[in-house]
Amino acid sequence: MTVTEKLAKWYEKNGRDLPWRVKGGAHGDPYQVWISEIMLQQTTVKTVVPYFDRFLKRFPTVRDLAAAPVDDVLLLWQGLGYYTRARKLHECARILVEKYDGRFPSDREKLRKLPGIGPYTSAAIAAFGFNLPEAVVDGNVIRVLTRLKGWKEPVTSIMNQINSFADELTKTSACPADHASAMMDLGSGVCTPKSPLCAFCPLNKDCIAYAEGVTEKIPNITKLKREIKEGFVFRIENEKGEILLRKRTEKGLLSGLTELPWNTDKSFPFKTDWHITKKTVRHVFTHFDLTLTIVNATVTDLPEGSDGFFVPPERFDDYPFSTLMQKVIKKALK
Repeated sequence: MTVTEKLAKWYEKNGRDLPWRVKGGAHGDPYQVWISEIMLQQTTVKTVVPYFDRFLKRFPTVRDLAAAPVDDVLLLWQGLGYYTRARKLHECARILVEKYDGRFPSDREKLRKLPGIGPYTSAAIAAFGFNLPEAVVDGNVIRVLTRLKGWKEPVTSIMNQINSFADELTKTSACPADHASAMMDLGSGVCTPKSPLCAFCPLNKDCIAYAEGVTEKIPNITKLKREIKEGFVFRIENEKGEILLRKRTEKGLLSGLTELPWNTDKSFPFKTDWHITKKTVRHVFTHFDLTLTIVNATVTDLPEGSDGFFVPPERFDDYPFSTLMQKVIKKALK
């Protein structure tokens, strides 16, 4: 049996049942594939499942998503992180309705021109949504492929080889959609980063890394050094007990979300009687760790030119907050 045949046989018995997955061919609704793939970027399957269900209930079609205000999308995305994904999702939905009559093009190059859809996501939509022979290469798949070949070189230097091998296997598979799912499931549940279950792997006899006893040394991935940042987050209250919020700009980190004012230079936004508390909130972003100290103040009026608006705490549920801000609010209002 070939590698793809062994993998297909294993997947038939062991493949995960996921709400956005259909076994045996194309999904039938590329919209659901697209939503799941965007949500799964930098996010675990366990976290995504309830968000996916709620999102599809609120926006069952691409037209429903396109017609909704972007703040509604951000509010439903709250807690998933990487909020640029949600904004691009909304932007892409509008283009699909305007340019493609609410349908996804099956052509990968056309898919790649849509907002928020890059090489990986376009391949995923083509494979899962249309059962086309496009290789879907994520971290799990990279791990499986490099171990099979025993490639010890840094992953960044051999991505062309990895993609070529992925294409080769995909083109020999009987069902590209199932093959892509099988590769991911094998990497997620068997060919894990640490302590891989090689004895239970359907491909262990084909795996060079297993034969040489070097599975945990492959793939060779260089980790970037994380930056450490510290700053202040301001709980500014007026005489009515309302809290000052502001909306972030439409670009950059946490774009378009509501938040308590904060910074990473420990400066004060204006002159008043500030009280630096001992309360801190720590949050891990993709490339840096952030620790914010909560600073309190009560004001009668904001200085002219100050950014923000006052909102009573009981109305906070009406605004989209990042996970960072949810942590801050919980601690600041305690």
